[in-house]
Amino acid sequence: MEPVKVAAVQAAPVLLDRDETIGKVVTLAAKAAAEGARLVAFPEAFVPGYPDWVWRTRPWDASALVLYERLFDQAVVIGSPAAGLLAETARRLRIWLSVGVSERDDAGSTLYNTLLHFAPDGSLAGRHRKLMPTGGERLVWGMGDGSTLKVIDTGFGRLGGLICWENYMPLARTALYAQGVDVYLAPTWDNSDVWVPTLRHIAKEGRTYVIGVTACIRAADLPAELPGRAALYGDDGDWLSRGNTVIIGPEGEVLAGPLTGEEGVVYAELDVRRARTGRQQFDPVGHYSRGDVLRLVVDTTPRPAVSFGSRDETAELTPPPAE
Repeated sequence: MEPVKVAAVQAAPVLLDRDETIGKVVTLAAKAAAEGARLVAFPEAFVPGYPDWVWRTRPWDASALVLYERLFDQAVVIGSPAAGLLAETARRLRIWLSVGVSERDDAGSTLYNTLLHFAPDGSLAGRHRKLMPTGGERLVWGMGDGSTLKVIDTGFGRLGGLICWENYMPLARTALYAQGVDVYLAPTWDNSDVWVPTLRHIAKEGRTYVIGVTACIRAADLPAELPGRAALYGDDGDWLSRGNTVIIGPEGEVLAGPLTGEEGVVYAELDVRRARTGRQQFDPVGHYSRGDVLRLVVDTTPRPAVSFGSRDETAELTPPPAE
């Protein structure tokens, strides 16, 4: 298995404009691919932008309602032309493309904080819905379920990820470790000074590469016609997110970044053999797991918003066979 170059894109979306933001994804993904990146990752809810107003409004405020209506309208539906353009971009550039979106289920009205993975053939290889929206996020997003807590074999390593504060959920992390994750994505909105140390811990704990990717956006980047813009965001220097993009190796070492206060692309070369052989001394779901004492069971049943009846389908996760 040869080393692979990866890219983490720190940029500002065109908030609540799906098509314009996807246009930025296409342009920036092409730039990263031209630099040799085979995996290009974008931040949490990048399309059509993270709903930052949930931390600045009350749900009954007029501006909050109008902003939610816009988010609902601009959300990504799987199978739509917008999703098709992301798939076509991955196919045309021959890359793995991972993009955070606000997803709307075409069969319902609930929105989800979702991480999409498109393969180099243009197929949708993976979709993870955030299990638990944090705080004010619950005003706009529903909860995901265990059916999307999966790892994908890319050919250069097993790819998976958790979104923002899901990464503070030890059992969710363990579910990815148990599937042999080698390249662990952590798209986020978190700008705190403890976020990078958190990702370093995850890399060391899971003996995996971690790619943390964050948006970088100020009030100056917001569309002039955004409802409540002046009242909510003040002058152009008001930061919504300063960015915190970083790539970390399987011993917890920082390989690139963190990038803050500016847009840019962070690159690193990953050799998943380092991750796998690094588990010789510590494998959290293998020889160090004490399966006779501790066991993780994940419910992989897709959960509809309304359940008529009951069904119990669980998967006991064990490490994949050695390759």
